[in-house]
Amino acid sequence: PTSICPVQENVLQRVLQLPVVSSTCETLQRKYSSTKESHPLMASVCEAYERGVQGAGALAMWGMEPVVRRLEPQFTVANNLACRGLDHLEEKIPALQYPVDK
Repeated sequence: PTSICPVQENVLQRVLQLPVVSSTCETLQRKYSSTKESHPLMASVCEAYERGVQGAGALAMWGMEPVVRRLEPQFTVANNLACRGLDHLEEKIPALQYPVDK
Protein backbone atom coordinates (compact mmCIF):
# COMPACT_ATOMS: atom_id res chain seq x y z
CA PRO A 1 0.00 0.00 0.00
CA THR A 2 1.07 3.54 -0.68
CA SER A 3 0.82 6.39 1.78
CA ILE A 4 -0.63 8.89 -0.69
CA CYS A 5 -3.21 8.15 -3.38
CA PRO A 6 -2.08 8.78 -6.95
CA VAL A 7 -3.61 11.89 -8.50
CA GLN A 8 -6.14 9.98 -10.63
CA GLU A 9 -7.21 7.70 -7.77
CA ASN A 10 -9.30 8.57 -4.76
CA VAL A 11 -10.03 6.80 -1.52
CA LEU A 12 -13.49 5.72 -2.70
CA GLN A 13 -11.95 4.01 -5.74
CA ARG A 14 -9.44 2.25 -3.50
CA VAL A 15 -12.17 1.03 -1.14
CA LEU A 16 -14.24 -0.24 -4.07
CA GLN A 17 -11.20 -2.16 -5.34
CA LEU A 18 -10.70 -4.04 -2.07
CA PRO A 19 -11.58 -7.69 -2.74
CA VAL A 20 -13.95 -7.87 0.25
CA VAL A 21 -15.88 -4.81 -1.01
CA SER A 22 -15.83 -5.66 -4.71
CA SER A 23 -17.01 -9.24 -4.11
CA THR A 24 -19.84 -7.96 -1.90
CA CYS A 25 -20.88 -5.46 -4.58
CA GLU A 26 -20.81 -8.19 -7.26
CA THR A 27 -22.97 -10.47 -5.11
CA LEU A 28 -25.50 -7.71 -4.47
CA GLN A 29 -25.58 -6.81 -8.18
CA ARG A 30 -26.23 -10.44 -9.14
CA LYS A 31 -29.05 -10.71 -6.59
CA TYR A 32 -30.56 -7.41 -7.75
CA SER A 33 -30.43 -8.51 -11.40
CA SER A 34 -31.91 -11.94 -10.71
CA THR A 35 -34.72 -10.37 -8.67
CA LYS A 36 -35.52 -8.00 -11.53
CA GLU A 37 -35.52 -10.88 -14.03
CA SER A 38 -37.78 -13.14 -11.99
CA HIS A 39 -40.34 -10.51 -10.91
CA PRO A 40 -41.68 -8.33 -13.77
CA LEU A 41 -43.48 -5.90 -11.45
CA MET A 42 -40.34 -5.46 -9.37
CA ALA A 43 -38.37 -4.86 -12.60
CA SER A 44 -40.59 -1.95 -13.62
CA VAL A 45 -40.34 -0.39 -10.13
CA CYS A 46 -36.54 -0.84 -10.12
CA GLU A 47 -36.18 0.68 -13.59
CA ALA A 48 -38.23 3.73 -12.60
CA TYR A 49 -36.12 4.12 -9.47
CA GLU A 50 -32.88 3.79 -11.47
CA ARG A 51 -33.99 6.50 -13.91
CA GLY A 52 -34.88 8.79 -11.00
CA VAL A 53 -31.53 8.25 -9.30
CA GLN A 54 -29.64 8.92 -12.54
CA GLY A 55 -31.55 12.18 -13.11
CA ALA A 56 -31.11 13.32 -9.51
CA GLY A 57 -27.41 12.44 -9.62
CA ALA A 58 -26.85 14.44 -12.80
CA LEU A 59 -28.70 17.43 -11.35
CA ALA A 60 -26.73 17.23 -8.09
CA MET A 61 -23.40 17.07 -9.95
CA TRP A 62 -24.33 20.09 -12.07
CA GLY A 63 -25.32 22.07 -8.97
CA MET A 64 -22.27 21.06 -6.94
CA GLU A 65 -19.63 21.72 -9.61
CA PRO A 66 -18.80 25.31 -8.51
CA VAL A 67 -18.55 24.24 -4.86
CA VAL A 68 -16.37 21.26 -5.69
CA ARG A 69 -14.04 23.43 -7.77
CA ARG A 70 -13.70 25.92 -4.91
CA LEU A 71 -13.07 23.23 -2.29
CA GLU A 72 -10.73 21.09 -4.40
CA PRO A 73 -7.61 21.78 -2.28
CA GLN A 74 -9.44 20.70 0.89
CA PHE A 75 -10.77 17.58 -0.87
CA THR A 76 -7.22 16.68 -1.92
CA VAL A 77 -5.95 16.96 1.66
CA ALA A 78 -8.90 14.93 2.99
CA ASN A 79 -8.40 12.31 0.27
CA ASN A 80 -4.71 11.93 1.12
CA LEU A 81 -5.50 11.59 4.85
CA ALA A 82 -8.19 9.01 4.09
CA CYS A 83 -5.74 7.08 1.89
CA ARG A 84 -3.24 6.96 4.74
CA GLY A 85 -5.98 5.68 7.04
CA LEU A 86 -6.89 3.04 4.47
CA ASP A 87 -3.22 2.01 4.24
CA HIS A 88 -3.25 1.50 8.01
CA LEU A 89 -6.47 -0.56 7.86
CA GLU A 90 -5.09 -2.72 5.06
CA GLU A 91 -2.00 -3.45 7.14
CA LYS A 92 -3.95 -4.24 10.32
CA ILE A 93 -6.85 -6.17 8.75
CA PRO A 94 -5.54 -8.64 6.13
CA ALA A 95 -9.08 -10.01 5.59
CA LEU A 96 -9.82 -6.89 3.51
CA GLN A 97 -7.71 -8.46 0.76
CA TYR A 98 -9.94 -11.53 0.43
CA PRO A 99 -13.37 -11.95 -1.18
CA VAL A 100 -16.32 -12.35 1.16
CA ASP A 101 -16.58 -16.12 0.60
CA LYS A 102 -13.07 -16.59 2.02
